[in-house]
Amino acid sequence: MGEFFAYLELREWQSAEIVMKSGESGDFMGFLVEGKLAVKMEAIFHGKFILVAVLERGSLVGETSVVEEGYRHATVVATEQSRVLILSRENMERMLGEAPALGLKLLRRIIHVLGHRLGKASDRLSKLL
Repeated sequence: MGEFFAYLELREWQSAEIVMKSGESGDFMGFLVEGKLAVKMEAIFHGKFILVAVLERGSLVGETSVVEEGYRHATVVATEQSRVLILSRENMERMLGEAPALGLKLLRRIIHVLGHRLGKASDRLSKLL
């Protein structure tokens, strides 16, 4: 486990601070170690947001940013003082080169989380239709 921490950086956000903003280029993901984060998506009414999720300790956030270049799909705001271990895309690439087994384990975890979130979204959508 200590090997994994060599690729991470600890960052802190205060309540109401934006951690990630929709539309911005994403180049890192995070592991929430303390606090809470709200994931919001802009509604069709400009300036209005829909709360998509509240993330608590142990959650991953922004995970697609380390496996593909692109823009953030949601805005993430700290709802209380929050500490997040950050993995940059650059450090992910370095991990895959230096410690491929560790990188593969993380990629499997990301796939698991994305699959779980997709399943929950599908369930919610099916109840609406």
